[in-house]
Amino acid sequence: MPLSTWIRTHSKAALAVGALVAVAVGGVTVAAVAARPDDAASRASSSAATKAPVASSPSVSTEGFQDPAAQSYTAPPAGSVPVRVEIPSIGVDSGLEDLGLGVAGELDAPVEWMSAGWYEDGVVPGGVGPAIIAGHVDSSTGPAVFVDLPRLTTGDEVTVTLSTGDVHTFRVTGSETAPKANFPTSDVYGSTPTPSLRLITCDGRFDSSTGHYEDNLIVFADLVS
Repeated sequence: MPLSTWIRTHSKAALAVGALVAVAVGGVTVAAVAARPDDAASRASSSAATKAPVASSPSVSTEGFQDPAAQSYTAPPAGSVPVRVEIPSIGVDSGLEDLGLGVAGELDAPVEWMSAGWYEDGVVPGGVGPAIIAGHVDSSTGPAVFVDLPRLTTGDEVTVTLSTGDVHTFRVTGSETAPKANFPTSDVYGSTPTPSLRLITCDGRFDSSTGHYEDNLIVFADLVS
C-alpha cells in the first residue's frame, strides 16, 4: 500500500524532450510527467476532479516571464538545497531526501517511509517556478509521511528550510486529484512567474490486483514569505 513507480509509458527518447518524472514510492504509483517549462506550454492539461479550488500554473513560455530580477522576492542562494518541510496543520515535520531519476526516467522514491523527498533537478523552493516535493502515503505496515495530505485546505501553510538556514513559507491555494493515466503535467510543471510548490502523493482507490493506487493527489501552494 505504499506509493510506487510513477508513469513508465514514456521512452528514454521522450526524456530528452520533456522528461518523464515518475516517483517510485513504495508499491503504489505516484505519477508525474516533468516537462520543461517551455515544453509544458504545448501540452494539454487533463480534466481532473478537484478536492478544493485549484490554482493551476499558467502554461506559458518562460521567455521574458520567469525573470527573478523582475520580482520583489530574493532568490535562494546559489548552491542551496531544501533540507526540511513542515506542514503544521497535518503534523508533518520531515527532513528531505534528494530525489534523482532512475534508469527508466522515474523519480527515485524516498528511502524512508516517513521522509519526504525533493526533486533535486527541479526548482529549489523559493526560486522561480514550481518546486516538487513528494512522499509516501502509506506502507505495508501503516501510514507514511503524506498520509494526511488530503486534509490540507486553502490557506494552510507549508514551510521549507534550506541548507543555508533560510525558511520559505508557502500557502496552499488548492489541490487536484487526477488519474495516473491522465496526469496534469501542465498544471504541475508548467512555468509560473513566482515561486510555487507542489506536494505529490498517491490517492484514490487502491487496486489490490495491481498493488497501485489509481490516482494522484497534487497540492498547490504559492510563496508568501
